[in-house]
Amino acid sequence: MSSVLTKAESLSLPVGRFAPSPTGELHLGNLRTALASWLSVKARGGRWLIRIEDVDLARCKPVWAETQVRDLAALGLESDAAIVWQAQRSEWYRAALDHLARQGSLYRCRCSRKDLQLLASAPHGDERLRPYPGRCRADKVARFLPDALRVALPAGVVAWEDRLCGAQADDPATLTGDPVLYRRDGCFAYHLAVVVDDGEQGVTEIVRGGDLREVTATHFRLQELLGYQHPQYAHLGLVTGPDHARLGKRAGAASLSALRERGVTPEELLGWLGWSLGCLERPEACRATDLLAHFSWDRVPAGSVAIPAAWT
Repeated sequence: MSSVLTKAESLSLPVGRFAPSPTGELHLGNLRTALASWLSVKARGGRWLIRIEDVDLARCKPVWAETQVRDLAALGLESDAAIVWQAQRSEWYRAALDHLARQGSLYRCRCSRKDLQLLASAPHGDERLRPYPGRCRADKVARFLPDALRVALPAGVVAWEDRLCGAQADDPATLTGDPVLYRRDGCFAYHLAVVVDDGEQGVTEIVRGGDLREVTATHFRLQELLGYQHPQYAHLGLVTGPDHARLGKRAGAASLSALRERGVTPEELLGWLGWSLGCLERPEACRATDLLAHFSWDRVPAGSVAIPAAWT
């Protein structure tokens, strides 16, 4: 069964997706994002897709993808089409690079690792990276080449409406600069793969964590260059520990398997996730389908949410 919709289908039905990288178990932030995405489209009769973002073969492992899909299924979240694996889609990414090269938008980046490290040093001691200043922009390529390649993004501010954050206006030049689309180690980069896959799969809405909000304007520019429609975006507040520190994949913290060991059932977890998304007045055991009638973006809190102390 194909996961790619016809143009007519994509116009008539909402299409959402959840696209984890198989580098470890899904934590509660990932699961909350997956559930919100599933509820958003399924409540309106749409289709929900799972895509495995394993384009970085050095970091991604099939065993983690299998675990992630199994955990999603345990919560009742299953793809409405065959699961797409980015590692099997190189021809699509090469075609996109050729398209950008023909436009004159693609250029070879010869910056060394040391150059990039110097450019990445943030001005105030925080962990944010400075945007790439386009120092290699003059080295345009006429076709896809096995070299580090960046795309020259059009200048200007991108305005868009986020379902949770409201009106947004960002300039990619001040956030990411020209992103790498193909790396020297032979990997297609996240920015290219995610935009191509969303476009080719007919995805109409994207739900993801607030930590990815700042790349949205960059993705808008790439969508325009590649001829794709802009999906709707919703950037959820992050799930934190009881101490309000950001959750990560450290030691499987707050994963489904870790919660099972503490006696938390999938139904209890769904009740907490549903409550955190405004579907329930209090956390109580339920199934994902029980939440469909109660989901509305108007009820979803925009801020972060802390997990119960007993779950850590």
